[in-house]
Amino acid sequence: MIPDTQLLQSIDEILHPRSVAIIGVPRGMKTGKLFFVSLLDQGFPGEIYPVSAHADEIDGLKAYPNVTAIPGAVDLAIILVSQNQALSTLKECAAKGVKGAILYTAGFKETGTEEGHIYEKQLVEVAHSSGMRLIGPNCVGIYAPRSGLSFFPQLTKEPGPVGLVSHSGSLAQLISYVGPKWGIRFSKAVNLGNECDLTSSDFLLYLAQDAETQLIGAYIEGIKDGARFFDALYAASLKKPVILWKTGLTSAGAQAAASHTGALACAADVWEGVCNQTGVVSVIGFEAWLDALMGFAMLPEHLGERIAVISSAGGLAVSAAEACAYNGLQMAKLSSDTVATLAAIVPQVGTSVRNPVDVSLAASLDIGIYIQSIQSVVDDPAVDALVIVGAWLNPEANKICADAIIEAGKRSGKAILMVKLPGVDVPHISELCDARIPCFDSSERAMRTYACVRRYQQWRSGRQ
Repeated sequence: MIPDTQLLQSIDEILHPRSVAIIGVPRGMKTGKLFFVSLLDQGFPGEIYPVSAHADEIDGLKAYPNVTAIPGAVDLAIILVSQNQALSTLKECAAKGVKGAILYTAGFKETGTEEGHIYEKQLVEVAHSSGMRLIGPNCVGIYAPRSGLSFFPQLTKEPGPVGLVSHSGSLAQLISYVGPKWGIRFSKAVNLGNECDLTSSDFLLYLAQDAETQLIGAYIEGIKDGARFFDALYAASLKKPVILWKTGLTSAGAQAAASHTGALACAADVWEGVCNQTGVVSVIGFEAWLDALMGFAMLPEHLGERIAVISSAGGLAVSAAEACAYNGLQMAKLSSDTVATLAAIVPQVGTSVRNPVDVSLAASLDIGIYIQSIQSVVDDPAVDALVIVGAWLNPEANKICADAIIEAGKRSGKAILMVKLPGVDVPHISELCDARIPCFDSSERAMRTYACVRRYQQWRSGRQ
């Protein structure tokens, strides 16, 4: 599928504005004020024009009574006015030559009323008559750290490789906020709301060719044009992984999605067929979405199927081995040299030096056992990836072990996955994730994610 060059240019202009007008920004700390605060917090480098009929100045910036009164050009408008003012405001933006508008305003198609549909159609007609493109309505818009755009305060200014498309504003804000703790940072994140104009298909095509985006995450409730969406998914998946959480596959979910963004339902069996044909990585639930984004962002290319496990708890070592089998992976057969090295390191009582390697709780008291075991196993040519299950007893030991794991990953170039003990946080999560060592709540989630990444790599390789 060859994307429309003019469409991609229009999206690029919206994502890289030189000036932003925030129309209807309140003086007090109401919901709409967050958009103004977010731009200031993110350090937007261009001109910010607050538009308010009730203030001459907002937080030190001159305010204007309407868009027409703004002296300079406006590239992007964030529209916060009420539904009955949206159309007239958009007409002012069109006359001003605004290139793109984010419509936070709700009360359109998602209401399920004929009136709501008509109002939304009128917005599109006004925009298209001037060449302006719309995001929304009923959305929070854009987070793009390199451009200084943000839809929520206190989001990291550090960009990353993940491009995000979401029908839910709250989920887009949530994953943008919590993602950096797990090493997930974003190139661009866009909340689409009702998709009256620009759609998920449009942004999939844009992110597929975006040099700053290495993988795409998506939360999709409904699909406007099934054939175009299919083509966009396939085109994007051929270039980079698309991790997609699709809701509205059940009657309850479809009803909720319709009231949220006016989304149309999609049958579960139809969606399964779409995933099989397009190579999209389908996930269900926020945790699986987060796990997959982390895995795809951090795990290396050309993953193998031979897994080694090192654990300080025997039962968790066994469960990790089963998780490998459930996900079509193999437990690596350690070489005799590795087994001999482990036998000289690991205490003989209550342990095992065969894969999975059980170093027992004794290793929590002697971190040298953990570190030497990790170094020995990761160097074994029969091991493609190493899963480490455990934690240590004090901050000093936690830091030493985290540094050793990071060094082992850099030196070997192999995939290393960290799994926490139940009820115990993984120490130094941010440092590990920033070193491309993903951290998981369980071996089951770790192995499911690893297998998911490997399957996509094989799918894409078979089409190159």
